[in-house]
Amino acid sequence: MEYLEFERILSAKRMQRYKDAANGDTRKAMALYRYNLRLSQEMFTIVSCFEVALRNAIDNLLVPSLGGNWLKDSVQDNGIFSNGRMNETRKIIEKAYNRLNRQGIYSHSKLIAEMEFGVWKYMYSSLQYRATGQCLLRAFPNKPRSSAAVQYNNAYIFNELDKVNSLRNRIAHHEPICFRLHASEIDTSYIVNEYQKIQTLFSWMGIDSRSMLYGLDHVQSVCSKINALKQGAFIFFNKITCSHQAVGVSIPK
Repeated sequence: MEYLEFERILSAKRMQRYKDAANGDTRKAMALYRYNLRLSQEMFTIVSCFEVALRNAIDNLLVPSLGGNWLKDSVQDNGIFSNGRMNETRKIIEKAYNRLNRQGIYSHSKLIAEMEFGVWKYMYSSLQYRATGQCLLRAFPNKPRSSAAVQYNNAYIFNELDKVNSLRNRIAHHEPICFRLHASEIDTSYIVNEYQKIQTLFSWMGIDSRSMLYGLDHVQSVCSKINALKQGAFIFFNKITCSHQAVGVSIPK
């Protein structure tokens, strides 16, 4: 496809950042856009697997103490989330439950699956962590011990989950993830950092993410291809340099 048609479909405004990052090279801008889509797909797969693992771990911890319908019961009168200060969580659960109930297909597992990532993140906020019995850190049995320097408590986990949630939302809203923040510069360091954090959270949960994501995880490979676009001119120059040096030709400085 020619660049002008590509830009017409996606909009000039959307493609401008990619063009700027590619120094006006339209072929490189299209390649970068496509690699960004690929990177988004790769990261969303990993985030999705982590989300399912997290919600299942939380559910497994709460069913024994709160019952097999704990999520539905949590928003009933005198339920653990009926407190007005947890109103947003209550509304999300109620809306999902009412929809499933109207359709006659309610089950606890279906209600769990209907919840957005933010619901699970807020299970580690102070109010909801206490409301659920202060047991949810057990979802991360391999996390480090707290020290004077770092407290690996529910607030710490909340902050880590908030970063995962922000990444998830960026991808879901089709925001680019191959640039330096607020700049038109190719930079995969944000994604590499978030990728490593999710791997760490998996390990704290006692999950072998390499085995679980076998055949699915190509994040580092795609990042390398994106970085190669940024370094393309240098790679090309280095190839010329090496070939000339091999035959004894000097390169002007």
